[in-house]
Amino acid sequence: MSELFPRKQVMGFIFSLMLTAVALAVYFFDLSFAVGMTILLATAFVQAAVQLVVFMHAGETKDKGSIYTNIYYAFAIALVTIFGTLLILIWDM
Repeated sequence: MSELFPRKQVMGFIFSLMLTAVALAVYFFDLSFAVGMTILLATAFVQAAVQLVVFMHAGETKDKGSIYTNIYYAFAIALVTIFGTLLILIWDM
């Protein structure tokens, strides 16, 4: 019977709702900009990980190593793009 009920997906959905509530609480509470952005960034990355693993089934196939390698590569490219843009446009280097 446990195979018929999608327990992993339901738990992922509940965890996603909790992360969304935490991110929404940043809006309603009077937090400083740095604390608010830190909480929002942390919840965003955890939310993305939950979506990839639970709902997109990233680790359930035999080629999960290549899937995670592609995710790490895309993350590295995104960081280089973001910090390169900050370096050139804001930090005047």
